[in-house]
Amino acid sequence: MKITILTAFPEMFDGFISTSIIKKAILKNLVAFELVDVRTYTSNKHQRIDDTPFGGGAGMVMFYQPIADAIKAHKTSESTVILLTPVGHTFKQEIAHKLKMKQDLILVCGHYEGYDERILKLVDHCISIGDYVLTGGELAAMVVSDGVIRLLDGVITGESLHEESFENGLLEYPQYTKPSEIDGYEVPEVLLSGHHENIRKWRLKQSIKKTCYYRNDLLADRQLSNEEEEIMKELMREELDFSDEL
Repeated sequence: MKITILTAFPEMFDGFISTSIIKKAILKNLVAFELVDVRTYTSNKHQRIDDTPFGGGAGMVMFYQPIADAIKAHKTSESTVILLTPVGHTFKQEIAHKLKMKQDLILVCGHYEGYDERILKLVDHCISIGDYVLTGGELAAMVVSDGVIRLLDGVITGESLHEESFENGLLEYPQYTKPSEIDGYEVPEVLLSGHHENIRKWRLKQSIKKTCYYRNDLLADRQLSNEEEEIMKELMREELDFSDEL
C-alpha cells in the first residue's frame, strides 16, 4: 500500500513514520509513505496557500489551486483521495477495513479556518475522526493511517486483531499480566485457572459489561446471540450503574 499525504506541515509526520508499528510496516515494505508539501504547488508569488473567505468572516481559507494541483500530480487510476475534515463521515473500524483493501491512498490535510469548497470536487471521500475541531488534518491523517496500516497482512497477528475492540461489535475485555498481585490488586482468579471455556465466558461477559458502561450505543445495532442475551439479563439483575458522564 502507498499512502500519500498532502499537507502544509510535512515535518509533523517525522516521528509518526519512524517509530513503533508504522516503522516496522515500512521496513517490511508493507506500506510506503510520500509526504507532499502543498506549498510547493502554490502559484501565489508569496508562497501563500490561503486567503480571507469571500463573504467575510474570521480565519483563513486554503486555496483550491495548490491542493488541486498536488492531487492531480499524485493521483493515479488506483488512487482513493480522502479529505480529512470535521464534516466528513466518522472514521470507524469498518471504514478502516474497507480502506485496507485500497492500493493507493491520498490523504488531504485541511488547515486554518477551512478549505475552498471546490476542493470537494476532487476527492472521493471525506473523513472525520470525531465530533470536535483540530487545528488541522495532520493528526487525523495519522489516525486514519495507523488504523488502516495495522490491519494489513503481516503488520500485526490476526489473532490479536480479532480480539480487539470493535472487531466483533463489542469493546475488548480487560487484560492483565504479571505479577498476579500488586498493591493489593489481584488478577481475577478465573484467568489463572487454566479452564479455557470458563475464561472465554468470563471475557465475553466482561466485554459486554464494558460495552454497556462506555459505549451502550454499540449494542443498539447488534444482534445478540442467545448466550449474550443471557449475559445481558444477568448484568441487569446485578443492577449495575452504567453511567459515566463527564
